[in-house]
Order: sequence, then C-alpha cells, then structure tokens
Amino acid sequence: MEVALLVPVRGATGIWGPSARACAQLAAEELNRAGGVGGRELRLHVFNAADECRDIPQQLGALIDEGALDAVVGMHTSAVRGRVSAATRGRVPFVYTPLYEGGERAPGVYAIGETPDLQLLPALRTLCLRYGARRWVFVGHDCVWPRASHRFAGAALQALGAQLLADRYTRPACGSYRAVLDEIERLRPDAVLLSLVGQDAIDFNREFAARGLARRIRRLSCAIEENALLAIGADSTAGLFACAGYFATLGHDANMAFKERYHGRYGERAPVLNALAQSAYDGVHFLAALLAAPGRAAGRRAPLAFRSVRGLSWQGNARVQQPVFLAEADGHFFQVTERL
Repeated sequence: MEVALLVPVRGATGIWGPSARACAQLAAEELNRAGGVGGRELRLHVFNAADECRDIPQQLGALIDEGALDAVVGMHTSAVRGRVSAATRGRVPFVYTPLYEGGERAPGVYAIGETPDLQLLPALRTLCLRYGARRWVFVGHDCVWPRASHRFAGAALQALGAQLLADRYTRPACGSYRAVLDEIERLRPDAVLLSLVGQDAIDFNREFAARGLARRIRRLSCAIEENALLAIGADSTAGLFACAGYFATLGHDANMAFKERYHGRYGERAPVLNALAQSAYDGVHFLAALLAAPGRAAGRRAPLAFRSVRGLSWQGNARVQQPVFLAEADGHFFQVTERL
C-alpha cells in the first residue's frame, strides 16, 4: 500500500515537518504490526508540501497515472490542499488532517480536522464572556483559511455584541509586522485573533511582545502549537491562548498511552508533540479504516471506527465531531484551561 505523506519539509511551515512525519510513521508501524491494510504493508513516501513547493500536483498526478500511488495523507495548509485535490481528482483517497475552514466537498477528499464552528466559535465566546475581550483586531495571512475563518469570527463577534476594530491580512513571509502592530497600538483592542502560521506566527509574536503589548492585549490562535511556542520564546508568550483538538499536556488515558508509545519509539528527545502533528497520526489510522470500510462515501449511517487519540468521530466532512480545548501559554508549555 503506497501512501504519499504530504507535510512541509522546508519553507515557512517547515517547523511542522519533523513532528508530523514522526507521528505518521508511528501510526504506519502500528498498522503494519497488526497485519497492514487488508494484508498489505503500508509504506509512507514523504513529499514536501510547503506552500512554496509548486510542483507537488505534477508529482502526485504522474504517480497516480502510473498506478504507483494508492492514497494520500496531507498535513499542510488549505492552499496546498486545493492544489492536491485538483491533482488527485478523486482517483485515490486523500485524507486531509489539520484544522481548516470547513466545507470541503471535492471528490475523494476526506477532511478530519477542526473547523471554525467547533474550534473558533467557543473560544471566542469564552474570551469575550469570561475574559472581557470585547474589542478585537484580526490578523492573518492573505490565504484561504484565514479569510474564511475571519468571516466566520466577525459574524460570531457581532452575535456576541463584541466589536471588530480591524481585519488585516499580510502576505506570507512579509518580513515585518510594523504597520499592523502600529495600528494595534493605536486601536488598543482587548484581544487579537491571530491567523498566521509557521515562522510568520513566530515573528509576529516576538515583535508583539517586544513592544510590550502582551501585558495588556490577549492573543488567540487556532494554529499556534507547541513547536511555535518554543520558537516564540517563554518571554513572549504571556496572554497567548490557543484552541485545538489536541495538546501534548492533555492528561486523559488515550493521550498518556499515545505519548508512551511515541517516546518509546523516538526517545525523550523526539520532535515535539502538537495538534498539527498528532492529526497526521489519526489521519493514517483513518485512512486504513476507510480503505477497509465497505463504502467510502459521505453520509454514512454510523461513524467510521478507527484508532483516534482525540476521540474523533467522522460521518462525512460535514459531520465531524471531536473534543476541542482552550489552553493558555505558560512559558514554553500550553496549560489546558477547559474543554470548550
């Protein structure tokens, strides 16, 4: 069973790569020890799925045309997902694992990640009502997921009686956030919704804290994970919140057992566990269950049963359920404050 594993290896989101590869490989090894997929060994082939890598559709299309690829598992941005689904065209299953904007309907694409209604909405509600964050600024990349998420968040704030002061977008790898940070200083919001990813999220948060803004303005992100938190630096994470379906510090039995297997395989200096990487683990197990199921179409009468650390339930891309948590940065770690 030849499976393409699409993760960023280099570029602005390359920080995600080592953890995602390790999690996916762990899942593949577990499946192979249990007999593989329908008796076939599952073999992962890693492709660089950074936004900057423009030739991945041609690579995948050629392999599918040759019959050399049975499936795709992807953990990358929504912009890359669109290019990949145009290449696969439903000819092989494509499991997309991370958070995204929702609404995926392309044939053969199976999206299992968090969506704004399950992830962003309850987090906004909590920060508005419990932490008094009534005045907001949104900052994101000028890409698919940030724009869709900000439209959703803007409507949510209006329903909550909160105010959106500004909605700003930057190009990836813009190099400096001086202009948007100047505006944030002038507007003095209670909170910033941050929809930057990878190195850009790291750079923004360092500059944000260097100006002293972290002392009085909270930040909320759906995509900042433990790798980015380490890179941002403990001195720059005060007031930083994240919401996700997984955090490494979760203490439930499924995660404790998962971490034991992960560190047993890779050692204590293994790549840092986080929501994006862990989604690749669930994605490989999801793929195996999908291929073994009698029917793959959305609209299943019962959730697809598969090994999920998160307790994820999938009955179609529009019917995904999973626990989502709010966490606050504490130096280099996320401390989960509540289940949303």
